[in-house]
Amino acid sequence: MSQTGDLMEIKEERITEKYVAAESLLSGFDHTPRLAKKRDLPSAPKKERSSGIGGGGRRFRSTTPGLAAQSTARPDGIRLIDRVNAIGGSDVLTSPLQASVLTSLRRAIATAMVVSDLYAAQTGLNEMLKDNLAGKLSSSQAKDFSELLAASALISLHVFANMASYQLATHQAELTESTIEIGPVQEVLTDNPQLALTGALWELDQDIALFAQREDELIAVVSAFLEQLMDAVVLRAENTPRLEAFKSVSYRVEADDFQIDGFTPFAKARSTKFVMSFKKPHQVVGNHIAKYQSMKLSKMIMAYDFERMLNPFAELGGFIFTFMGDGKPGTGKTTLIQMMAGLINDYCNNAGYPFRYENLSTDSIDSYQGKSAQNAKAFIRNIIDPHVIGFGTIDDIDQLAGKRGDRQSSAGQLEITAVLMESFAGANTVVRGNCTFGMFSNYPENVDDALRQRAAARFLVDGPQSREDYIDILHLLMGKNHKIPVGKHKLYETQQIKKAVHASYKKHSRPLEDGLAKVFDRVSKDVGKLDTLAKIGTYLKGIQDVDERFTGRSIKNITDAVKVRAMDFELPDEWMEKPDLFLTKDYDTKKDMIADLSKPITIEMVMQEINRYADSEFRYADKSDEVAIESAVRDMNRMEEAKRRYLAEKGG
Repeated sequence: MSQTGDLMEIKEERITEKYVAAESLLSGFDHTPRLAKKRDLPSAPKKERSSGIGGGGRRFRSTTPGLAAQSTARPDGIRLIDRVNAIGGSDVLTSPLQASVLTSLRRAIATAMVVSDLYAAQTGLNEMLKDNLAGKLSSSQAKDFSELLAASALISLHVFANMASYQLATHQAELTESTIEIGPVQEVLTDNPQLALTGALWELDQDIALFAQREDELIAVVSAFLEQLMDAVVLRAENTPRLEAFKSVSYRVEADDFQIDGFTPFAKARSTKFVMSFKKPHQVVGNHIAKYQSMKLSKMIMAYDFERMLNPFAELGGFIFTFMGDGKPGTGKTTLIQMMAGLINDYCNNAGYPFRYENLSTDSIDSYQGKSAQNAKAFIRNIIDPHVIGFGTIDDIDQLAGKRGDRQSSAGQLEITAVLMESFAGANTVVRGNCTFGMFSNYPENVDDALRQRAAARFLVDGPQSREDYIDILHLLMGKNHKIPVGKHKLYETQQIKKAVHASYKKHSRPLEDGLAKVFDRVSKDVGKLDTLAKIGTYLKGIQDVDERFTGRSIKNITDAVKVRAMDFELPDEWMEKPDLFLTKDYDTKKDMIADLSKPITIEMVMQEINRYADSEFRYADKSDEVAIESAVRDMNRMEEAKRRYLAEKGG
């Protein structure tokens, strides 16, 4: 994840100064593979050139002694320019697409070299390199020197892959939506930036030779390689020291409208093209708390500041990064998604912000090992992109993400579970407040416990409940092609959100689930009215005594929900309609405006949120237990019937 740090402009002349070195790498270099296995490939053919035109340039060789000494294999001569130009036939002229690929690679290599130089100057690595060259590097500096070189190597690789992927994204979208499976990148070397780049380009040459026969395949292979390289670098960077200096500064290349924010992939800030049918709030009947919180969250997310890359709500406490909506089939989960996506889309259109919506569906589950995780990571990466407003949904999450320990869960489902758990509450998770993720399920009891607890907010989507709800939904779904009188009823009056939400919150002053109500009554009898933190803590411990899954994470989710209640206000509609009133103001001004609207936390808020959260956990546990009991009864009945038939046949 990127950090919110200073923005440093990379001058264009610094990049172009590196073009000669970058072109030399693309023209030809020798490399002996150390981590990846060499595959049998045809040599990169050279296109015939007219007389008078020079050759392919000088061969680039490593100038650092001892780097290839660990392998006895012969070095490969790599000529990427010739490899790319040979794609698609015998035409001696380079096609526009081939030129775009090579130009993008050259510029990305050059930019990576510049950022590596900036990092070296910032961390003192430059002086160590000079001392090492002169033989003056002391033994006490050896560890620092090695760590800085490794960090610089990873920085070079990620900047190269990040920028090249960004520049080729338009071609990838225009030519094909198919992907090519190339497998993980293995030749990730961290001795120094130079060797790191040659190792990566060696493996890219291998993949192009194996998988790219046509130009559209060339784009797909290069794009897939760059994505895999970024994933490999991010994984390696998690345990690599000395990277804070790189993460704390954002770099910008103005000519390309490209920004480097640590190890976060940069994507063109394009909105999603919608084919969704949006719903208006009055078209969501019932589900009052879920609707109210969805409407609030749709406005909260718009407070995101693109310059600071942070949302005041995320700093003040009250932003919902992940939530779970559960309810019986047909109670309105899809309608809720359509309403929330429609609101954010309209707000973004009005403000001129890019909005990206994406749903992680069961199509993401793949039998190919690692592909399901790759699909889930791409989904997360697209939504958390700090340069867009993002809304990601995972519908029917009980089918998509596997439950650990469940023999019915496939390897692909378990891969998705692992990615979601790490992304929603992992060591590297940074909540900026530009995006939110909604998980929806008809059977939340089938969702892995640890994953479900990563949903900070719970939306009970129980559909229409009252007589008025059913009249409203009947009128809504009937449409306009009738003249049937409504009768004694004011349409949608009970859907007035503030009145309905107040009543919905109030009913949670006491638990709704029988198991939790027993705990509540017992603790209240022992300590009296729950009106102090000590008494409330006794209640929480009582819940944990009967449900061991009620852990510290549960308390965090409850306190986050309480903070949301402290922000129990909707930003005025006028602020969304007229961006200059709020959206375009600077971060500190927006933060002060929000703080002025906040409310103090009360005992009633705390108790209602404890009961709302704990009710959901007891509801899930009861359903899970009932499903397990029914399954066991069916198994016993089958066994009894099998025994009866066996004895009957044996006796006959």
